[in-house]
This record gives sequence, structure tokens and C-alpha cells, in this order.
Amino acid sequence: MVWKKEYLDLILVPTGLLIMLGYHLFLLYRYLRHPETTVIGNENHCRKAWVERMLQIDAKDRGMSLAVISSTTTAANFLASTSLALSSLIGAWIGNSSHNVFTSSITYGDTSPTLVSVKYVSILACFLLALASFLHCIRDFVHANFLISMPDSDIPQEHVEKAVISGGLFWTLGLRAIYFATTLLLWIFGPIPMFVCSVTMVLVLHRLDSNSTPLHQFRPVGRRDNMIRKIDEEKHRIERANDMKKDHTCMEAQLKNHQKQVRG
Repeated sequence: MVWKKEYLDLILVPTGLLIMLGYHLFLLYRYLRHPETTVIGNENHCRKAWVERMLQIDAKDRGMSLAVISSTTTAANFLASTSLALSSLIGAWIGNSSHNVFTSSITYGDTSPTLVSVKYVSILACFLLALASFLHCIRDFVHANFLISMPDSDIPQEHVEKAVISGGLFWTLGLRAIYFATTLLLWIFGPIPMFVCSVTMVLVLHRLDSNSTPLHQFRPVGRRDNMIRKIDEEKHRIERANDMKKDHTCMEAQLKNHQKQVRG
């Protein structure tokens, strides 16, 4: 059997995709079973605490929370626009019958027109998934914006938490789709760069997705300050009582000395 360079696409590309997919399935398992060990679980914990604290203040004073949501929506809008632009560009390339740019001798692997079209379609699918994810992210955060800014209304905390956490999860899904698209982009230059990128990205993502910091409980600062103030007041009261007791003891001693002098 004669070795052909086209065999690399049959070996390295599925292996790289399985490595990426297997890592994300492992990450999903950790998130569902042990969320405190993942950055996603830590972020969701912080979002729940943030929503709880923001709903404790009046609606007219929630401008900071709306600014936070607005900045996140702006970032998601930018990434959605970028994904749409890249999808349109790739769609135009697919419509072009000539793929001479990527069928040169520089690419070590299968350069058949059919496989080149498969590469384009795979990248296009990833960018379309990223686009849909970021659009849903914007939708959820806009809904959370409406709920938080609603005046004179008893808004259930669970509804706001669901919208904020759902938006964060769609944000994460959009980023993961871009990661897959980046790996598939290198497939255009051959299966070897694609496989190396898959392994490198999994190693980097494993480092970035792991969380070793214990979950913070976010105790209200106001209550802690009140407790410290009460402790200080109690301390001052005890000190004043001790000073008064010392003064009373000194007065009694002086009175006894005066009585002794009178008797003498």
C-alpha cells in the first residue's frame, strides 16, 4: 500500500475534532457535576450574587447594573457582527468556483475541490452557530435589562437570574464556536496545522477553564460595617464603664482618707 498525503486528512482531522469535542464534553460534565471547579460555574455564582444585590436597591438606583448589561450587550453585538461578516465572506468564497489559492503545493494534504468545499462549509457552520449564540445572548441580556429597570414591581429574583445566566451561557457557546472555527481555518493550510492547533487549544482552554478559587459568599458590606460599628460602640461603652468605676473607686478612697483625717 502506497502512502498518500491525502491520508493525513483522514487521520489527523477526525482526531483533532475528537480531541476538541471530548474536552468540551468533559468540561460539560464538570460544569454539571462540580461547577465550582470551572470558571463557568464560578461566573454563574457571581452573576447570581450580583442579581441578588442589584434587586435589593430601588429601580431608580440601578443605573450601574444597566451599564454592566449594556457593555456586555455591546461586546456580544460586535462579535455577532464579526461572525456575520465572516460568514458572508466564506459564503462568497463557496460560490466562487475557483479555489486556486488553497490548492497550491504549499498545502500538504488533500487539495481536491470536494474537500476544499467541505472545509468552507465547516467553517461557515461554526460562524453561523457563533452568530446565533451571540444573538441569543443579546436577547437574554436585553430581557434582563427590562426586568431590572422595571419600576414599582415585585420581580422574582429567579427570572432575572435565569435571563442573566442564560445570556452568559450563550456567550460562552458563541466563543466556543469561534474556537472551533479557528481550528478549522487552519485546516485550509493542511491537516497538520489543524491537529497542532486542536491540541494546543485544548491545553490552553483546560488551563483557562479550571477554577481553583473557592466560591466567595459575597456577604453584604453594609451588614459587616454595622457589625463592626456595634462592636466598637460596645467596646467604647465598656471602656467608659470601666473609667467610671475607677473614678468611683478613687472617690471612695478619697472619702475614706478624709474621714480618717477628721477622726484623727
